Amino acid sequence: MSNVGSSGGSSGAFGVLGEISAPAFAVRPDPETLFLRRSDRFRALAEGHPLKPYLIFLADLSSAQHWVQQELPPAAPVDSAVLARARTHGMPPIDRTGFEPDAACTATLDRLLVLFADCDMPDPARAALRHLADADADSRTVMMRAVLADQIPVEAIAGHVLVAAALQVDFARRAALIDPAALHPIGDGVCPACGSRPGVSLITGRQGAHGTRYCVCSLCSTQWHHVRIKCVMCGSTKGISLQEIEGGPGTVKVETCAECRRYVKILHQHKDPALDPVADDVASLGLDLLVRETGLARGSTDPFMLGY
Repeated sequence: MSNVGSSGGSSGAFGVLGEISAPAFAVRPDPETLFLRRSDRFRALAEGHPLKPYLIFLADLSSAQHWVQQELPPAAPVDSAVLARARTHGMPPIDRTGFEPDAACTATLDRLLVLFADCDMPDPARAALRHLADADADSRTVMMRAVLADQIPVEAIAGHVLVAAALQVDFARRAALIDPAALHPIGDGVCPACGSRPGVSLITGRQGAHGTRYCVCSLCSTQWHHVRIKCVMCGSTKGISLQEIEGGPGTVKVETCAECRRYVKILHQHKDPALDPVADDVASLGLDLLVRETGLARGSTDPFMLGY
């Protein structure tokens, strides 16, 4: 692993030569393409990878996340009064702390379990799927709340991963209905749409925002602007450094913070547009293991990496 210092570049006000960027604060997800592209990326990364079986498992799960949307009830839009109240009080408009599953959320989990049951998976995952399929509504709600509170019990990770996958679909569909202009910063390391932690940050190559850094929500996939060389988790600009695996392509790095002793990955999507915030996070697990050896803790979250 090499330390590339704190020279991470500009905050994204200027992109490619001659292009002055005025990046939007927030970018909403597109659930209709999000999970299918993620599935394709998992499969591409799996070839020759030490984690190939797990990456293929997640490719199948991402594919199920895509196809499950075909016959779901419409997602409930956030009421305008709720949006206004959230803006006034600096709160996310989608309240995950007081979340109660509605018909669309319940149908999402039901259909996901049916679709994913046809895929190959290890015995523990198959057992977890069957247990979840037989669980009553109250038990499922308890599991959903554990996922949303980032309090997944280690002895029941497999079942909660499936619940997390369903919630990602449900929250992405909800967030897609929010006008990004209605979203505003609410705190370091907090999604302005649903209040979740980021999974990773990325440097985008999008036109009008080339070279701009965005955090990506681990739950609803909303992206929000965050300046470079500033800790995602605590907001410090001191003791920030970038590290990467020596000899690698330089597209996945970690930003470490000496103040809070945490790190968050940065995906350089402007160098490789195929990079995916979830697939490339899981596939770069080796980088996490190296950084943890230095005593730093991961500041972001990814439900698909809880067993590692």
